Amino acid sequence: MQNIEAGDTYLLLLSLFLTSSAGLRRARRYAFVCSILHPHSRARYHHFVVRRGEEKVLDVLVSGSTGLIGSALVPALEEREHQVRRLTRSGGASENAVRWDPAAGEIDAVRIEGVDAVVHLAGENIVGRWTDAKKARIRDSRVWGTRLLAETLAGLPAPPGVMISASATGYYGDRGNELLSEESAPGNNFLAEVCQEWEAAADPARRAGVRVVHPRFGIVLSTEGGALATTLPIFKLGGGGKIGSGSQYWSWVAIDDAVGVILHALTTDSLESPVNVTVSDPPTNAEYTRTLGYVLGRPTIFPLPAPAARIMLGQVADELLLASQRIEPARLKETGYSYRYPELEGALRHLLGR
Repeated sequence: MQNIEAGDTYLLLLSLFLTSSAGLRRARRYAFVCSILHPHSRARYHHFVVRRGEEKVLDVLVSGSTGLIGSALVPALEEREHQVRRLTRSGGASENAVRWDPAAGEIDAVRIEGVDAVVHLAGENIVGRWTDAKKARIRDSRVWGTRLLAETLAGLPAPPGVMISASATGYYGDRGNELLSEESAPGNNFLAEVCQEWEAAADPARRAGVRVVHPRFGIVLSTEGGALATTLPIFKLGGGGKIGSGSQYWSWVAIDDAVGVILHALTTDSLESPVNVTVSDPPTNAEYTRTLGYVLGRPTIFPLPAPAARIMLGQVADELLLASQRIEPARLKETGYSYRYPELEGALRHLLGR
């Protein structure tokens, strides 16, 4: 072996230390603490990105970390040794908790300095009857929260490299059989208007040079929440059926791939702006219903007529259950994302353990 200088020995030992899980966590924690205690070191901490194998280790700020997607994303980030800071309204005692209050326009900007990436998922749950007050919360929580976060990131001495700011396929409205890519025009209903304002609210970060990605999530399939979890008890009892005519397209994605796309977006520099997060060739509601019944081994002969859905849910029925969105995930294909569950039956069997 060639002679090694003292400085080279130090770097060799440091590299060995950093490739261990425990050493990596300690190093990241040390750098994070230094960035808080010594403001002049924050810029250096922002660039403290080491590699474990071929994957960059990032300091990621997450909002909505207890929601359907966020609660699955955070463990996935931590399994890959990424440092996770959580935006919370309560703040909490954890050193990784960052307090914010979007309604009041308040955020602890100092605690955000040094992050490499931001994943913004927070927003009022859209489940429930849409009263005027509920619709205001749906809109304001998304627009105000996104704008506050984007403006804060833009004002940092060293803004993060990427901001993944959630959106939804509701952007397209009710479009029948039309094949919809990221280049398609927006719809004209309530959710479409919300999604347009939601995405535009990230403009301050975009103008500051941050790569902004808007994952437009379709129906996220999970047993922990959303459409599948809500209807599963009925289907298990054999009381499920198509909604309305059943001809409306239901563009879906498994929770595993919803998380996978976020991880993909964090490290794919060519991916920005809106990204459809659904599988290709989506089923109609009738096809989805038959497949779910088949996987469960239950009949699906009790349809929910459109008028009954409207009586029970009002505007929600028209914009969520009866709306047709035939989505094509063009940008995910272009950037080489590989789905874990591209087929509905396979995804349902995985989720339901069948």
